[in-house]
Amino acid sequence: MFRGIAAYFGLAVGDALGATVEFMTPAEIRHEYGTHQHMVGGGWLKLKPGEITDDTEMSLALGDAILSAGKVEPVSVAEAFSDWMRGKPKDIGNTVRRGIVQFRRTGQTEMPVSEHDAGNGACMRCLPVALATLNSPWENVQTASRLQAHTTHNNPVSDAGTECIIQMVQAALRGKPLAELELFAYQLVQVYPVFEYRQRRRDNPSGYIVDTLQAVFQALFSTASFEAALVEVVNRGGDADTTGAILGMVAGACYGQDSIPPRWLQRLDPTIRSRCTEQARALYQLAQQGHSP
Repeated sequence: MFRGIAAYFGLAVGDALGATVEFMTPAEIRHEYGTHQHMVGGGWLKLKPGEITDDTEMSLALGDAILSAGKVEPVSVAEAFSDWMRGKPKDIGNTVRRGIVQFRRTGQTEMPVSEHDAGNGACMRCLPVALATLNSPWENVQTASRLQAHTTHNNPVSDAGTECIIQMVQAALRGKPLAELELFAYQLVQVYPVFEYRQRRRDNPSGYIVDTLQAVFQALFSTASFEAALVEVVNRGGDADTTGAILGMVAGACYGQDSIPPRWLQRLDPTIRSRCTEQARALYQLAQQGHSP
């Protein structure tokens, strides 16, 4: 169970650390911070040290919706996202906003398939699905993933990347080592060669799911600790809060809570730490009850 909490803490810590250098290039980060490794806040959003962004906020909203409905239920998910947006978050992606606006106008919980919606917004918030469906057959996990994802992002490349991350998180929650997690990345590349990450370093990754996961995979599989992996990925700049959040959830599940530096955890708002802990436990209990997604 502690791995589930560690995954949530990793998500929040990665989000907060990366947000400081979001949209900066690696050269700009080196000039400003040397190696960015302290939770100092700031950035284009002018955050407080340890403050999270939409990555963690949407994950918590999704988790609340799953727990309320007892499964991944699209109307509950869409309403939770709509309520979150009503709170005027500091940051919200255009594709996410468009999906929520469609739901408000039409009641539809699924965006049309679009080649332009292969962003990382569905992947960044997928952790609650990974926990809630931990004991479900893969086809049920995949269905649950797409129900939440298609509220805002309906794209096969985005789906594939998101489902790969869910597979990694679930394997890590079961105690599988990093080498076994990389097999899922290999499988993803076999089906979607565009994700190939072993040939060219991905710096300054955009919000495109391919850029995001190339940076995450390179940092995760070239290091041997939570801290080293997270520092590596956020110092690549670009969409650093999301690369940090996605890497953080996988690395947290893989390395465990004790691997997360206390200096980072202590910076997080106590309310966020508490919500992460409670939600991880509740979703784990839901999975233990054997509900389908």
